[in-house]
Amino acid sequence: MHLSSLLLCLSLGALVKCAAESEWCYTRCEHTPSHWGDISGAFCGEKRQSPINIDTHYVQIDPHLQNFTFVSFSSPNAIEYITNNGHTVKCVLKDNEVEVSGGGLNGTYSTIQFHFHWGDTEYQPGSEHTIDGQRYPMEMHIVSLKKGLNVTQAKADPEGLAVLGFFINATDDEDTSEAWSKLTSTITQEIDTEVPVSHDISINDLIGNVDLTKFYRYMGSLTTPMCNEAVVWTIFQEPIIINKNLIRHFSMKTGFSDVYRPIQNTNGRPVFASPATSPPWCYDDHCFYNQSFWPVLPNSSCAGERQSPINIETEKAEVDEHLVNFAFKKFDDKHAFKYCTNTGHTVKCVLKDGVVEVSEGGLGYVYSTLQLHFHWGMSHNSDGSEHTMNSKRFPMEMHIVNKRKDLTLDEAKQTPTGLAVLGFFIEPTVDQKSSSGGHSGGSSGGHSGGSSGGSSGHQETPSTSDMDAWKKLTNYFSALQKISSKVNVTEEISIDDLLGKVNRAAYYRYNGSLTTPTCDEVVVWTVFKESVRMDNNLMVKFPQYAGYQNVFRSTQSLHSRKVYTTKSASSASGPIIRVLLLASLCALFI
Repeated sequence: MHLSSLLLCLSLGALVKCAAESEWCYTRCEHTPSHWGDISGAFCGEKRQSPINIDTHYVQIDPHLQNFTFVSFSSPNAIEYITNNGHTVKCVLKDNEVEVSGGGLNGTYSTIQFHFHWGDTEYQPGSEHTIDGQRYPMEMHIVSLKKGLNVTQAKADPEGLAVLGFFINATDDEDTSEAWSKLTSTITQEIDTEVPVSHDISINDLIGNVDLTKFYRYMGSLTTPMCNEAVVWTIFQEPIIINKNLIRHFSMKTGFSDVYRPIQNTNGRPVFASPATSPPWCYDDHCFYNQSFWPVLPNSSCAGERQSPINIETEKAEVDEHLVNFAFKKFDDKHAFKYCTNTGHTVKCVLKDGVVEVSEGGLGYVYSTLQLHFHWGMSHNSDGSEHTMNSKRFPMEMHIVNKRKDLTLDEAKQTPTGLAVLGFFIEPTVDQKSSSGGHSGGSSGGHSGGSSGGSSGHQETPSTSDMDAWKKLTNYFSALQKISSKVNVTEEISIDDLLGKVNRAAYYRYNGSLTTPTCDEVVVWTVFKESVRMDNNLMVKFPQYAGYQNVFRSTQSLHSRKVYTTKSASSASGPIIRVLLLASLCALFI
């Protein structure tokens, strides 16, 4: 944050504070951000200032923004000391040890320090950059100096400095990176005290699982006086996730807060995005890329002729004798769940690598189970499944996503049979379904092909699911109220527990796509005929805690595809059995 003043001090060989450091502040002094332009020699009122709001609707994909090359980002001993300089917490690196290049940068840069910006973390987020107006709790800046330039030349060069910006988001998850715990333990309230780093902490440890291929690029400035317009900015799309208590340490231990510069005008500057960066999309009209515009997203297949979900017309489904019973491996493992996360579009629960598998069932390959997620409407009394059955929509739908075991994920996304998704409709338990009035001959009628009844006269059966397992799972949702928040699953829950007694021998099969951008047409779909049952009070937790509603894609045209169904009528349940028996009886009397 104080790179300009730091470099000036070093270039003069000074050991005392530079004047610029004492002339400005964020609050409670004469030269607050709105007056930084008044500082003698500062560039803070010019036209290429940072930070900015990145409006993702108008970013331009730049094919030259390929992967970075990081040197010694994994070194556990690269940090020389940590200091509180009165404006931020800054980590100074050892000379000539850490470097960055690639990523569209014009040359190699020596990384010299990284520092942080934060707000009043209890109430006010404090990242400097924003994405579509959203401000994160914190932001980390990794500052690098272009090799071959001295300090004076770098400050005068439009590309003399390269700064990597990482958003930092908060989670209630206590199992956070050990590196962040070590880092925050060294923060001191003593200004200008250099605290040597005795812990092993690497930059990669702090970055964690952020996808470093997804980033934005623009030309800007330092965000503190003297605001030199000499920075090539890289802002990574995915945030670093750390425990909220560790974020609090920055303001609590330093004694100051709201250390971020307000957003500056872009003044017509373009913002570019790496090819791997996906523009934000949504289901409704609260963003530019709603469902109508999914086909124009980069690398999108959303306008293809093999899209999902579809409406399944049960009478037109063709019996396929190859659709035999599945083989489920470790679906009963009560420790297979790794964590759940709020993606901003759904609640997704990720499984441990290489534990759960599914095969047979006409799939032709062995598939590794990766994750399961959900689609829902406005509440438990409205319909939000993606697939429909005879034009009837169910309250919710669960998708269990599996990848062919013989392929990498990238390969699977380019192979017509690369993914296999098991789709399960979700309805309220029988007694609640009847009392709610929403799915017993009401707006949704009797769901042909499910286990609904009500006005159809079907004799109701007990709940098919283990409600204790659903209680355990949804209890985690209170920790997922922020987008990108994550919580580890420690309770004993298996997929079998969630599915309960649902008949997995009765299902429909068709070839389709992912139901979210980029809608890759690589999915072998299985949609089961019998619904999973869930308590109303648990169903309502999905929209309540996630914070959004109606997260389902509209049904797509079948085009020339066929829908197949399992052979045995005895495998079906509920109204399926009744429909097939009626057809058989009618045939006997014709």
